[in-house]
Amino acid sequence: MILGPSHFARLALEVMVNMLINVPETVVADALRGIAAAHPSLTVDVENRVVVRRDAPVAGQVGLVSGGGSGHEPLHAGFVGPGMLSAACPGEVFTSPVPDQMVRAAAAVDGGAGVLFVVKNYTGDVLNFDMAAELAEDEGVVIAKVLVDDDVAVNDSLYTAGRRGTGATLFVEKIAGAAAAEGAPLERVEAIARQVNASARSFGVALTACTTPAKGSPTFELPPGELELGVGIHGEPGRERRAMMTSREIADYAVQVVLDELRPTSPVLLLVNGMGATPLLELYGFNAEVHRVLAERGVPVARTLVGNYVTSLDMAGCSVTLCQVDEELLRLWDAPVDTPALRWGR
Repeated sequence: MILGPSHFARLALEVMVNMLINVPETVVADALRGIAAAHPSLTVDVENRVVVRRDAPVAGQVGLVSGGGSGHEPLHAGFVGPGMLSAACPGEVFTSPVPDQMVRAAAAVDGGAGVLFVVKNYTGDVLNFDMAAELAEDEGVVIAKVLVDDDVAVNDSLYTAGRRGTGATLFVEKIAGAAAAEGAPLERVEAIARQVNASARSFGVALTACTTPAKGSPTFELPPGELELGVGIHGEPGRERRAMMTSREIADYAVQVVLDELRPTSPVLLLVNGMGATPLLELYGFNAEVHRVLAERGVPVARTLVGNYVTSLDMAGCSVTLCQVDEELLRLWDAPVDTPALRWGR
């Protein structure tokens, strides 16, 4: 008997956990086609894997380009639109995009005012964005870069030198995007992005492991009744593993770790972020505990965002990101934004 490709595809799916996919090899392309169908405000190049706001380039406006491995949705493609990113470059699942993607994106959004690359601090992302910046500048595009490194859980990991880039990426993209929308020059947009990153810290907690489509099984072992404190968004290990804690206990631990590093002297933006599989019922309950801890420690909260924004596929868990803000940063945070995943003020 001769076995055809459809037979092997069925066998592959039989050994995987249940996933709403066709085959692992096409999961990113399939998702990009779905994004294109759902959001006509975006131009989606499925073959070259670049997502661009449809009105790009905007003449005289700094373009913002970010990207990273797929599996963290809505980061980054979900944040493309007026008031935030100009373009996003999705890589394979948990894998950096390649330089050609960033070069295409930079060319597509360059309105004559330059382009800012927003780069999470992961080794592959840093190397590929650096190479892309050189190639784009060879083509006449002025490039600036900002590195996001807000995760306080570990100083170095298998994926990074220094702190990992996680939840503060959202704050950097939103606030810098608002500055660009107001017509700020590239040097100013870059400075604001750097200020946001320097003013933000994050800490994540995993309740379950995540499962990549290619592997079809959990990426690390986390026995029932245990959690990982300080986990990364790819499932990288954190500070320690403990027996399961209550929402109150997790908030006490996570917020204190962030405050020990940030030591805010002014109000903060708060992101209570889900890792992908934690329902809003639990996230809102956790948000109440985070607010309690901040109030007990005398830290005023200017704005709060709760939901799944910087995710890790199907991981259950949460992260807390605090960003100290002054009047200008708060005004830019409140400025209008119109993207698939973040929208207000219009």
